[in-house]
Amino acid sequence: MIYVICRGLLRFIYAILFPLKIVGKENVPEEGGVLLCANHISLLDPMTIGIKLKRQVKYMAKAELFKVPVLGWLINQLGAFPVKRGGVSKESIKTSLNTLRGGNVMGIFPEGTRNSDSGVAKKGAASFALRSGAAVVPAAIIGAYKPFRRMTVVYGAPIDLSSFEGAGSESFEAVTDVIMGRIHEMIETGKPSSR
Repeated sequence: MIYVICRGLLRFIYAILFPLKIVGKENVPEEGGVLLCANHISLLDPMTIGIKLKRQVKYMAKAELFKVPVLGWLINQLGAFPVKRGGVSKESIKTSLNTLRGGNVMGIFPEGTRNSDSGVAKKGAASFALRSGAAVVPAAIIGAYKPFRRMTVVYGAPIDLSSFEGAGSESFEAVTDVIMGRIHEMIETGKPSSR
């Protein structure tokens, strides 16, 4: 209930400050586990890729945020779960996999930190994708969060990772490259990927 109320409020705020053009929303499965993988340009990204979807999107969030009065309670109500600074703990990995295997949508930013200029993507998304069996949907956030300027969110078709089934951690880098390649393709074209 709190999630629905907050999502409605955020949709109203976004409609004024950062009007969103949504492309390819039909590519997000209506049921089953979904790993929503997006580029990361701002602290607002988790809200941006989730508020226009029917399904709730859950995220990892820095453990420190849960200690902040009101904010900690709020992000917990919105479905976030803590991850410790300096790495992903066994507990957060277990929570992530249970979230996906439980048929939920989880958002993740393969780059790990804001600003994709480094070109270095982390392998957590690949690990979750291969271990959970969830659909992997790439998402591209296009724009600069300038007040009253339209932004675009593009959702691509789920990525077929069947060729990596049964592969171990040695395949994580290749899977990460596939995911990030699809995201960058959509950033450039502004259109959903279909492969």
